[in-house]
Amino acid sequence: MITVITGASDGIGAASALDLAKRGHQLVLVGRTAAKVSAVADRVKSIIGSAPDTLLVDYASLDDVRRLARDLLDRYERIDVLVNNAGVMTSDRRVTADGHELIMQVNHLAPFLLTNLLFDRLKASSARVVTTSSQAAKTGRLDPDDLSRERRRWNGWLQYGDSKQANALFTVSLAERGLAATCLHPGVLKTGFAAGTFFMKLVTHVPGMGEPVEAGGSRIAHLASHADGAGHPGRYFVKNAPAAVPARMSDPALAEALWSASLAATHLPPSP
Repeated sequence: MITVITGASDGIGAASALDLAKRGHQLVLVGRTAAKVSAVADRVKSIIGSAPDTLLVDYASLDDVRRLARDLLDRYERIDVLVNNAGVMTSDRRVTADGHELIMQVNHLAPFLLTNLLFDRLKASSARVVTTSSQAAKTGRLDPDDLSRERRRWNGWLQYGDSKQANALFTVSLAERGLAATCLHPGVLKTGFAAGTFFMKLVTHVPGMGEPVEAGGSRIAHLASHADGAGHPGRYFVKNAPAAVPARMSDPALAEALWSASLAATHLPPSP
């Protein structure tokens, strides 16, 4: 079983890779930093005796995402699982060379583009798509006409919530198009993610605030390998179970509006 994991260089991506290696998945580790991805590959090799494939990508460049998609299509005749895990949260507003706000591009537009470029291969492989969302999605006020918050107040956590809501709505749209797509809240974890923010300082240092990173990795691995990952398309999971969500995380009309806006933002042709 060939499983592609983005954001695999550390945190829950690395933890899920180690978990899935133990479950017999043939891994393709995708990350931004060569040394970090290589270090995770070495840890996987220590478990299974052989090194997984590794690929590099910078989600701040959509051209780099397109190159990654070409590499994956050239190398693998089938892809059984795509884990869209790469993500970012920053407290200062940044705009990419593609003209999009960084958090929305990295967390939504880049995985949207990658998944669409791989769509036919994923569909032919009866693949699962697992996307790391967050409970922050419940606070999102996503506007498909203003994905970069150019016309609304920008705040890192507000934009992060919008991007994680986009992950949930993207999952709804993928399921509508016939893929076994799920998303999840991995838990409030003690990782280096959003380092320096007050909230994550609390999670890291206050006893009982956060779980170990392995907990989040195991939840991704669950959806990538357990029957739940294929049996509940379009659903949002918390602690390995489908969970109720606000309408703005599951509304088919909003999901389709986001899909259309995302096609335009990534210069993909309109869906048939």
